[in-house]
Parts: sequence; C-alpha cells; structure tokens
Amino acid sequence: MTRWLDDEEQAAWRAFYSATTLLIDRLDRELQHEAGMPHAYYEILVVLSEAEGRSLRMSELAVKTRSSRSRLSHAVTKLESRGWVKRRDCDDDKRGQFADLTDEGFAALVSAAPGHVETVRTHLFDPLTPQQIEQLRLISEAITTTLKG
Repeated sequence: MTRWLDDEEQAAWRAFYSATTLLIDRLDRELQHEAGMPHAYYEILVVLSEAEGRSLRMSELAVKTRSSRSRLSHAVTKLESRGWVKRRDCDDDKRGQFADLTDEGFAALVSAAPGHVETVRTHLFDPLTPQQIEQLRLISEAITTTLKG
C-alpha cells in the first residue's frame, strides 16, 4: 500500500527539493562564472586536497565524490587537460590508477574557495538562525545516515 504524503509532508518535500536544487544550481553557476569550473570539478579538487599526499585511487575518489567511474574518468581527463590533476598507474594493481592533485590544481582550488564559501554563506547560512543551522545539520545527518544504509 502506498504511503502518500500528507499536506505537511508534501509542503516540506517541495520546499526541501526546491531549496536544494536551487542552491546546487547557484553554486554551480557561481563557480563556473568565477572560477571557470563546475561544482563537480571543485568537489574533486577538494576531496583530493584533503587526502593523504593529495592523492587517491580513482575508485576511492569515485566513492567520495558520489560519482560513477565513467563520469569521474571524464572529469579527471578534463582536469588533467588543465594541469590540475595527474593520473598515475598503481604499482601493485595493473588495472588501478591514482589521481594526484597538482600544485596548479591546488592553486586553482585556493583561488576558487573564497568565492564558493561566500556563495554558500550568502545562500545557505545567512538566512538561518544559529538554531536553524543546528537543525539543518541534524536533519541532514539523519537523512544521510538513512541513505548510506
């Protein structure tokens, strides 16, 4: 039997969906305009910058960026063409590859970060009270826990 949404749930769902899609779209457009990269590329650079030695196996990078291997491979090819990422073969696994963040890629990330953070602050945090920010974190963690299983 279908568990239909009641009026309050329907309103919450639509508000959540609208807010998240509009925010992600704004983040993507601002990064593209200000830094010349889509949000997906920015996320790859962030994940690599936070990894030990600024390097990850491509399979692990795909998991951490919630990307398919083919989509990630395409993005890394684009990032390589800009000199921001370099692929290298895995010594102990002939099929495996690593993605390494280059100094140029790190510099691009450092350059893009202030504008990105300002966009996040302006469109996500500034409209909220401190209590709402805590609620947002708790709600987001609950949803994430459910989705990760």
